[in-house]
Amino acid sequence: MQGIEKDEFGPEYVVEVYNAKLGMEGFLVIDNTALGLGKGGIRMTPDVTAQEVFRLARAMTWKNAIAGIPFGGAKAGIVWKGGTTAQKKKIVQAFARAISYVIPHKYIAGPDVNSGEQEMQWIAEAVGSWQASTGKPSSYCYHEGDVAICGLPHELGSTGYGVAMAAKVALPFRNITMEGATVAIDGFGNVGSFAFSYLKDMGARIVAVSDKEGAMYMQEGLDGDILAKLKKKNQSVALYPGGKKISHDQLFHLPVDVLIPASVTDVIHEKNEKGVKAKVIIQGANIPMREHIEQKLLDRGILVVPDIIANAGGVISSYAEYKGYLADRMRTLVKQKIEKSVSLVLEESKKKNKSPRVVALELAQEKVRSAMRKK
Repeated sequence: MQGIEKDEFGPEYVVEVYNAKLGMEGFLVIDNTALGLGKGGIRMTPDVTAQEVFRLARAMTWKNAIAGIPFGGAKAGIVWKGGTTAQKKKIVQAFARAISYVIPHKYIAGPDVNSGEQEMQWIAEAVGSWQASTGKPSSYCYHEGDVAICGLPHELGSTGYGVAMAAKVALPFRNITMEGATVAIDGFGNVGSFAFSYLKDMGARIVAVSDKEGAMYMQEGLDGDILAKLKKKNQSVALYPGGKKISHDQLFHLPVDVLIPASVTDVIHEKNEKGVKAKVIIQGANIPMREHIEQKLLDRGILVVPDIIANAGGVISSYAEYKGYLADRMRTLVKQKIEKSVSLVLEESKKKNKSPRVVALELAQEKVRSAMRKK
């Protein structure tokens, strides 16, 4: 397919499916399975493309390798322009059945933009396998003897928790203490809302958040309880009382200690990167900027912790669910693996005077190459 580059690592499978009756169009890219089954979430947006899915699948290859998770890299996308819950279920299950010949022995689904625990249950039900997906509801279980093995939904906040742990490790590299550190978060969904909560518990001051409808700024810090109430009512963070409504670009240009892009792909780009003033960027979203933009920010002295290590909490949680772990054991695993990988990458980056992404990629590629040779 156009825009998908083939190299020594993959991709192994590129699948495009279409259901004319439902108008369902979707993509699956299984990039590399040297380390294990292809693992990656399903993105549901109006303009998702095979090229975007490939970029995300390749990121998953590196993310799983660095985290030390025995999964390969994969990703899926479904063109979703909105509709009722019933319509969404039909689309998701049609996609699952269309790729059922690779689930779960080559690919395991997971949540991503506009797909969560309910969609993951629909997939498992559609293909008749509890292990077809991870991130399923905690009430969706099967039994091994007297033991209930249940889903670990991403709504437990594993990715946001990992992002907060990444920030905790990264801030000392710029001589910033967490207590009182100012933070701006683009995206107040599953990742951003939990990153907000965990960072605030650590003493940070979150001064700005955004969602697709707008952004809100308050220098003295935003109240997570008020934001949670707005979210529960399906209302925008831009309705936060007493704050200053700002644009998305204004959020990216705030002079904060930490900026967390936690929404969608390529939100920091050629038109807004020059105004970025944060000292540290923790990439909560997958591919929130292209690599040349990331390098420009690094050249200006901004520490950028790349997505392939910063937001690996979700796939670590997926592995925990796949293994049948409980939630507490999952959080411990996320903390241990994120702290280890971020510390390793940033120490090596400092020692070798290379960007964190280059160091992370070198580590990941060596792991994958080694596994490919053995395989």
